[in-house]
Amino acid sequence: MSKAVEILGLTKWYGDILAVDHLNLEVKEGEIFGFLGPNGAGKTTTIKMLTGLVKPSEGTAKIFGFEISKEARDAKRNMGIVWEESNIYPELSAWENLMFSGEIYHVGKKERQARGVDLLKKFGLYDRRNDKVGGFSKGMKRRVAISMALMNRPRLLFLDEPTTGLDVQSSIVIREAIREENKNGTTVFLTTHNLEEANLMCDRVAIINKGKIITIGSPENLKRTMVKAQSILVSFGISNQQIGEDLTKIIAVNKVMKEGDKFRLFTEDPPTVLESVWEFARKKGLKIISINTVGPSLEDVFLFLTGAGHGG
Repeated sequence: MSKAVEILGLTKWYGDILAVDHLNLEVKEGEIFGFLGPNGAGKTTTIKMLTGLVKPSEGTAKIFGFEISKEARDAKRNMGIVWEESNIYPELSAWENLMFSGEIYHVGKKERQARGVDLLKKFGLYDRRNDKVGGFSKGMKRRVAISMALMNRPRLLFLDEPTTGLDVQSSIVIREAIREENKNGTTVFLTTHNLEEANLMCDRVAIINKGKIITIGSPENLKRTMVKAQSILVSFGISNQQIGEDLTKIIAVNKVMKEGDKFRLFTEDPPTVLESVWEFARKKGLKIISINTVGPSLEDVFLFLTGAGHGG
């Protein structure tokens, strides 16, 4: 399988600020790759270097083998880009925006029109194709922007925070359309700080924090490796402070958090803690209303890896 993106030692300084710190990364052709991290982690700066908008301070980046700093034209022919801030023209209709984008990408008229119809239907916009985009909701505008970036059938699509701040319907439509494009061969490089987005969409994710990649793997494998982020969720029907304090004394419990009327006990040894909680309830005369083991969420993984997690 060929490499859609290949990064070696990619670095960006802004004065004394190190925004991206010697990144090494490969994205395989055909995958949906998530670039996950908080705001200010270096995600957008990395994308700007990969797309030729910002010159790296050090290192190299290749798109399908073309080095972006030396072979920009060939690299850019293979990509489509959707920034968080849409690049649509509000005074034009949805159809006119797509046709204009197709012309910029040198897509022939017949193919441009066929592709435009296909994309507008796929993104649920065909019935509004003749309406000016300026009157669209934020979610509809984002759908138009992604459609524009797909007009030339790019081999690689960069999506910067594609569903941030959007309504549920638009988010669902966008995810389904992106999955379909991916099945048809488009590699997707998705930046987000939305953990659920990465979990739902991505084959692999890289977690970046303060300009450095701290781990790479599939969402499920990342969660599986985070033994310390496992937990027991228990409800006794009452949830006073004293119970929480007493639960911290149970062997193998690393941390206790109160969540509504429940207590969440973080542990590396769920079977032992389950047994101990039942014994705890018996001794205290408490009735267990519900008790469940909970695997680590992607959010738990992120917090743990960035040093702010429940497991220390």
